[in-house]
Amino acid sequence: MNDLESRIRTSFDRQSMMRTLGARLALIEPGRIAITAPILPTSLQQHGAGHAGLTFSIGDSAAGYAALTLMPEAAEVMTVEMKINLMSPATGDQLVAEGRVIRPGRRIMVVTADVWAETGKTRKHVAMLQGTMIPV
Repeated sequence: MNDLESRIRTSFDRQSMMRTLGARLALIEPGRIAITAPILPTSLQQHGAGHAGLTFSIGDSAAGYAALTLMPEAAEVMTVEMKINLMSPATGDQLVAEGRVIRPGRRIMVVTADVWAETGKTRKHVAMLQGTMIPV
């Protein structure tokens, strides 16, 4: 494990919300992060699909950690604002949030995330997020 991966995993492991959701880091690259989370019976909305809160949580974290990969080692990052477009019900076995940096500014970073619902080898695009992160 390299220094970047170790730093991201250490920070991610401190997030109790991600543990609660069963979320895991699936990809760590400079400017890119993927997070998976099972669609558990405890994270469903009233129609049986994954709750938008689950979708937003892992999308926001994927985008934020993508930003953190481009920050200096001692930096942390927080969300300034985040917009979500929910495009389809989150039905399947798991969600995959793929975050990436669009513009790595010095004061704020523009980020995005796409969230996919997966069942076996089938993938459905369920949400897009766009926002800004700030170093803290």
